[in-house]
Amino acid sequence: MLLEVWEASVRATHDFLVESDLLALKPLILEQYFDAVDLMVARNDAGDIVGFCGVSDGNIEMLFLAPRTRGQGVGARLIAHAINAQGATRVDVNEQNEQAVGFYQHIGFSVIGRSPLDGQGKPYPLLHMALSK
Repeated sequence: MLLEVWEASVRATHDFLVESDLLALKPLILEQYFDAVDLMVARNDAGDIVGFCGVSDGNIEMLFLAPRTRGQGVGARLIAHAINAQGATRVDVNEQNEQAVGFYQHIGFSVIGRSPLDGQGKPYPLLHMALSK
């Protein structure tokens, strides 16, 4: 179910990725990235996973929401938990994902740096953001 939410979220928000990028990331998410974070899931009233957030060493490494739940406060609640319970103060965001950049800015994060490549060395610039004091 986590992988399904991840893929639906990425397809809805990461329109800059090409299909081969998405297919290359999919096994990494399942086999490596989930195990590298402290993962918190959000469920709806029926018990279905509608979003998740992963934190490692104070960095929000992942936040993905089922597209149908966007705008309903699920992401804000997951981030509030990441900040308050998991000590998150930083996040890297794809520069082309303007909605995510705006979301984090709304919550109180500010851009503190930029990298021209993503974590896989692809030409998808990352904005390094930190929670403003």
